[in-house]
Amino acid sequence: MERKDFHFDLPPEQIAQTPLPERSASRLLLLDGASGAVRHLMFRELVTQLQSGDLLVFNDTRVLPARLFGRKDSGGDVEVLIERLLADGEVIAQVRASKRPRPGRELLFDDGRVRVCVLREEDGFLRLKFPEGCDIEALLERIGHVPLPPYIRREDADADRERYQTVYARRPGAVAAPTAGLHFTPELLAELTAAGVEQTFVTLHVGAGTFQPMRVERVEEHRMHSERLEVGQEAAAAIAAARERGGRVIAVGTTVVRALESAASHGGQVQPAVMETDAFIYPGYSFRVVDAMITNFHLPESTLLMLVAAFAGRERVLAAYAAAVTAGYRFFSYGDAMLVWPDPAALEPRG
Repeated sequence: MERKDFHFDLPPEQIAQTPLPERSASRLLLLDGASGAVRHLMFRELVTQLQSGDLLVFNDTRVLPARLFGRKDSGGDVEVLIERLLADGEVIAQVRASKRPRPGRELLFDDGRVRVCVLREEDGFLRLKFPEGCDIEALLERIGHVPLPPYIRREDADADRERYQTVYARRPGAVAAPTAGLHFTPELLAELTAAGVEQTFVTLHVGAGTFQPMRVERVEEHRMHSERLEVGQEAAAAIAAARERGGRVIAVGTTVVRALESAASHGGQVQPAVMETDAFIYPGYSFRVVDAMITNFHLPESTLLMLVAAFAGRERVLAAYAAAVTAGYRFFSYGDAMLVWPDPAALEPRG
């Protein structure tokens, strides 16, 4: 397969630049991966498509205001996007400056009160060290900016601190939102519970690498960035119970798909896990756990679009995207959503 096999045309005006006033007022495109049939609903109607005994699996990661603006010790401006918090005050970060700072130099933030040392380069990122005793999360909350995706062509606003976050976010560590979850409200979650739809949570801290374009032409040659995930005993037990009662496991977002598939053995048995995953899911993959997924629309030629194509078929997914463009759907992080049912051939036989 080649990267261009996953291209589609999108008018720029359909890239959502701001969220809708109401989360669940987004549109919901239903795609049947078996037939390719498409239907159009509102996201608040999701409850009509699920059954008592189904299980929704959410990613409860919380987005950090991980973008910092400061200056180099040499005087030039610098922009830092923290990719991951490490131990002992160290972080992995993307750094933008007129000239890349070298190891041993310092970056100054908070009017020079916080001096951050550049340690070394690692796989295109820089490893930085904050001062001893610095509470990095508290610093980010105070002076950091919401790391909006590059296709949102505006500065972050105060409202983004709440809207670029799911209502159930609780574990800080992501620098990009698990955007399929942005459509859920407390009221919709309560309605789903009342209808007998169970809920559980996993954690995958989404990295900024999710927006990096594929730089190879052959899909099979691409190597994914690594992200940290945690699937707890409670989530593993909830999935096993759903299987036992005949319920369907519905992943809310591609991050949940990657987390569950990474933590599963053949036959779909999900084990508790704390691990790094660089799983790259593209057509030809056999899904072990997921019976359906809720997802936003993804960038052309992106690994996330390839994951959805692996689940429901490349031609059917691209046809659904074309239908969404024609119908005026809003795309990407602050845009509309899909509920995708699989191509049966993409599912590993379940025990």
